[in-house]
Amino acid sequence: MKTDSIPLVEQALATLEAALHATLPMGRIDVQPLPGCPDIRLGLINADFPTGPLPPDVMNAVIRQPAYWALCWGSGLGLAQLLYRHPQWVRGLRVLDFGCGSGVVGIAALRNGAAEVVACDNDPAALDATRANAAINAVQLTTCADLADVGRGFDLALMADVLYDRSNLPLLGEVQRIARAVVVADSRVTQIPSPGYRLVTRIDARTQPNLNEFDEFRTVNVFAYGAFAGAC
Repeated sequence: MKTDSIPLVEQALATLEAALHATLPMGRIDVQPLPGCPDIRLGLINADFPTGPLPPDVMNAVIRQPAYWALCWGSGLGLAQLLYRHPQWVRGLRVLDFGCGSGVVGIAALRNGAAEVVACDNDPAALDATRANAAINAVQLTTCADLADVGRGFDLALMADVLYDRSNLPLLGEVQRIARAVVVADSRVTQIPSPGYRLVTRIDARTQPNLNEFDEFRTVNVFAYGAFAGAC
């Protein structure tokens, strides 16, 4: 990391910790390595965060404004790991990381040769997290808060942990209109009802840090649509 980038990283991490404290005042942001992604480190909630019942006021804050971006969810981690195993999936391509959360998928795409990455999420804190994590990893990506504003002409759209809420299914059609191919990774979805999606592979990945995630969500299903030439 360049020396002149250190203040920028520290400022970004301070922003993340302030956002985390708005929801989980007993937590902190730690920069952590990721399994299977040898050169990525993310600013995530501390691994020793207490997993017992939360006080009522904290639980209400979690419901109002969940700090989901402070975890590297298993589906995003699994997809990032697959990009390290199969860099040809993204090499030289213009990539959309839709529902970017912590930014891990977009960062992994850049690490493995993507020509450009646009990271999109409707949560301002997630975009802050993505920018902070991009700074930590010394990569450059563009962030956007609205899918309608990202433009068109993407070679590939990557979506991890977006379809856990079935009300998000219509987003597939919107993404398909702006990208030649779509890859969806989700541990909570076993099939995609939209036509044209095919199961590409499965990968075991656990959310980091793993705060007692259920074993049933450790298998990530990966689906592809359109002009995706990747295979495992």
